[in-house]
Amino acid sequence: MKKNIGSTDKLIRLVFALVIAVLYFTNMIGGTMAIVLGAVAIILTTTSFINFCPIYSILGTNSCKTK
Repeated sequence: MKKNIGSTDKLIRLVFALVIAVLYFTNMIGGTMAIVLGAVAIILTTTSFINFCPIYSILGTNSCKTK
């Protein structure tokens, strides 16, 4: 797995996951929507920590600045 997520992309993913978590814990989302968005938040957080997005590799996208 080559690194294909840059630092800006990583930050955006973590911010979206944090927003979803805040919406859930303030009871602004619930039910099925909370489950779906929770799964999305977990995926965004996981991909940002491992610096690899499988969808990016399929599409040939790379937001990581390589030297």
